[in-house]
Amino acid sequence: MEIGKLNEWNPWWENKELVRELTGMHRPEYDSLVDSVEIKEITIITGVRRSGKSTIMYQMISKLLGKNIPPGQILFVNFDDQKLSQDSLDEIYETYRSNLNPDKKAYIFFDEIHKKEGWESWVRKKYDLKSKDKFIISGSCSYLLKKEYSTLLTGRNLTFEVFPLSFQEFLLFKNVEVKKENIEKGIFLEKTKILILNKFKEYLEFGGFPEIVLKEERFKLQVLKQYFDDILYKDIVDRYNLNNQKTRDLALFLITNFTGLISLRNIRNSMGIAYDSIKDYLSYFKEALLFFTLEHFSYSLKEQKSRAGKIYCIDNGLRNAVSFKFSKDEGKLAENIVFLNLREKGKEIYYWASSKEEVDFIVKNKDNSLSAINVSYTNEIDERETKALLKFRKNFKKAKEMIVITKDAEKKQQGIKFIPLWKWLLEDKNK
Repeated sequence: MEIGKLNEWNPWWENKELVRELTGMHRPEYDSLVDSVEIKEITIITGVRRSGKSTIMYQMISKLLGKNIPPGQILFVNFDDQKLSQDSLDEIYETYRSNLNPDKKAYIFFDEIHKKEGWESWVRKKYDLKSKDKFIISGSCSYLLKKEYSTLLTGRNLTFEVFPLSFQEFLLFKNVEVKKENIEKGIFLEKTKILILNKFKEYLEFGGFPEIVLKEERFKLQVLKQYFDDILYKDIVDRYNLNNQKTRDLALFLITNFTGLISLRNIRNSMGIAYDSIKDYLSYFKEALLFFTLEHFSYSLKEQKSRAGKIYCIDNGLRNAVSFKFSKDEGKLAENIVFLNLREKGKEIYYWASSKEEVDFIVKNKDNSLSAINVSYTNEIDERETKALLKFRKNFKKAKEMIVITKDAEKKQQGIKFIPLWKWLLEDKNK
């Protein structure tokens, strides 16, 4: 292997100032991830394609250069690069070591590492042999969290998941400053509120992929469609050697029915796909972080597993770019945002339904208490929303917090807190 294959991915070797062009905007929520470049453990970064993983890795490189680490001690490799598809990790490593850095500590960034089979054993061996290497690796598949390094790298790594922008981050990207003390007190000037609502409308429709947020509106949907195709074909079809059309048709079915209940039976009846194939496809979609499923809340595992799950999408903009849209979808988009916010905060979440009532989200808190949340993106709240919460509270003694998330209505009634979605997303206690 020739060192020239690596040069284009490492412009700081020639001029360290060039890294500034790659670092993007600061995301305070991931400061601890950036800081992890200074500890010996392997840093693992996972997240859907285009969520900002590579940019954060460049920010870590910028941090190293800012501490006067010589540029030659930093190696970045993106395994999406077809030129590197035939080169083994040993060949890449030895080429770098023999040409640039024979004996000093190396900071090695491997982007989209899952493209290289056997990477986890290779990295573990380097770590266990106490080589002069700090590894920072990323992948666009959630299976990294569960399979490869969950057993092989236990105790040797710190893991971080990167999401598209939260609403707070979205406002930062849009240069809208909201003071922390105002958020905590729930006090907003009318001018500030109007600005926030205007930006929230954009966030609701186009989502939070970092590059999309900064693009002109006329290009957003076109680029989002390309994102969808990249996730579908690069992270799912190519990886698992699937039928292109069947994969796309099922993805479109799920993305059109997002926030709804799905079962193997109704998918089979609608799509004509066998049960086992549906299970496989769903696992592939979830591993690529395109979709998530939500299970029914029950203290009985048997009941929990026997009920249909609900389906959610990684980003509203992605969904809107490729799906048929209807006027009623605004409520579904709001519910999808609530799900993503809860998941990003690491909450343990479920839904709950009885014969007549349904609660959108049940959050199991660290103290084992339960929070119940219904999303009703309107100011005319249907009585069934509150009835469902009251029924859940009656059935489960650990239910403490009851919330209805609205469009702009705000009040307290029967122990239930009604709060606008935009305000709920800004509250610090959701972190």
